Amino acid sequence: MTQMHSAVGSFTAVPGLSTVQEPLPMSGAAWRRRYQISLLATDSVLILGILLLTVNVLTLDASGARMADVLGLGGAIAAGWMTMMALFRTRDSRLVGTGAGEYKKVIRASLATFAATAVVVVLLDLEHYRSLLVLALPSGTVLLLSSRWLWRQWLLHQSRLGHHLSKVVVVGRPKDVRYVAAQLAKKSGAAYAVVGAVYEGKSNPAALHTGNRLVPVVSGLRKVEDFVAHTGADAVIVAGHLRKGSSYIRELGWRLEASSTELVLASALTNVAGPRITMRPVEGLPLMHVELPQFAGGRHLMKRALDIAVSATALVILAPLFLALSIAIRRDSPGGAFFQQERAGKDSAVFTMYKFRSMVTTAEDELELLKDQNQGSGVLFKLRDDPRVTRIGAIIRKYSLDELPQFWNVLRGDMSLVGPRPPLFSEVSGYEEHTRRRLLIKPGLTGLWQVSGRSDLDWDESVRLDLYYVENWSVAGDLIIMWRTFKVMLKPVGAY
Repeated sequence: MTQMHSAVGSFTAVPGLSTVQEPLPMSGAAWRRRYQISLLATDSVLILGILLLTVNVLTLDASGARMADVLGLGGAIAAGWMTMMALFRTRDSRLVGTGAGEYKKVIRASLATFAATAVVVVLLDLEHYRSLLVLALPSGTVLLLSSRWLWRQWLLHQSRLGHHLSKVVVVGRPKDVRYVAAQLAKKSGAAYAVVGAVYEGKSNPAALHTGNRLVPVVSGLRKVEDFVAHTGADAVIVAGHLRKGSSYIRELGWRLEASSTELVLASALTNVAGPRITMRPVEGLPLMHVELPQFAGGRHLMKRALDIAVSATALVILAPLFLALSIAIRRDSPGGAFFQQERAGKDSAVFTMYKFRSMVTTAEDELELLKDQNQGSGVLFKLRDDPRVTRIGAIIRKYSLDELPQFWNVLRGDMSLVGPRPPLFSEVSGYEEHTRRRLLIKPGLTGLWQVSGRSDLDWDESVRLDLYYVENWSVAGDLIIMWRTFKVMLKPVGAY
């Protein structure tokens, strides 16, 4: 067995397993700069294109003077829009390619642009040009979001080939390192590739399993920067709290400056409070502020308005599908087409949740006989090959069609389009104190739990996702989750 030595210690190469990834074609900083330039070019072309198209529509029958005015206003809007895209940091290297933050910033920049333009139009009494706003705002925003999504698909494809990834070394206690590495492997998308780990302490396993790869591990924090150089990493992620304290982290940052290696801190606090955290330096002391979560107010009124509009439209459009599914379910097995069950809503309020029936009518009575085969986690009962599921039931469960009647619950106000999973009261009775925070807002027809794996998630991860949503939701985030839900329905994961 071959031993590899460096200034940071030693690690053992495991026969038959690749522990070090092949060098990537360019550093994380280099490819991100090129990617940002590509985004800038695309944004510019789309904004100018949509405004030119809108101006052409508005000036078909216009006089020369009015055409010049419209062109001037269109050019000003284009310049303002691009400025807002820059001010809102929509191409921030820390956001592009992963998460919902990039999309949210594009939406906010677009809304800010047209809010400012609307004020100018009103103040200068430019009533004839209001249609420019009405046409350009929604179409331009949709085009920008679509282009970002297409770029992200390209980036994801490149990441699967091992390209365009920021290579990182994770540093910390073994448990924290394993957790951060697992989360990055599952969810970072086109962002990070873990190429090594440094454990604080004396533990020195040969390699760390991350995703479908193994990466080298060394022990001891004395010479982290040497291991970074050995692996060719672009960044170091400090996972959790180190026993050596903040002074070590400060000194590590200084030592990494020579190689332009980024230092990233992964705090347990960000698991739930991430978007509500802001830094405020006071006399050289960086204070981390955590804003209070909002469980009422204007944002919730907007959420309710969206719930009503979408659920009412969905019930009308899906009426033929409801009829077809009802007939198929009744013909497939004895019993009605719908299943109803009491669930816990906001603040543990009782409501009746509706679903298409996917099991035999005696399913509740047979549950006790199957509990010893439970494959779920925590207080959940799940069985991958549940004998109570009917033939049609298996199909509608796979594509989440059994959940469609919950649009009625959303319209009634029992549920929301997006939120935590609606729990049974038997589950609520087994909740720990912190888990009860899931009940602070309405349960959802879909949510982070559905787009992140559903039944394949363990209990702790399901709770973490729900608590994160409860305290950090936004309307823009809801729209992104709904879009991701549509994609998951087409390519089901964890639905059984």
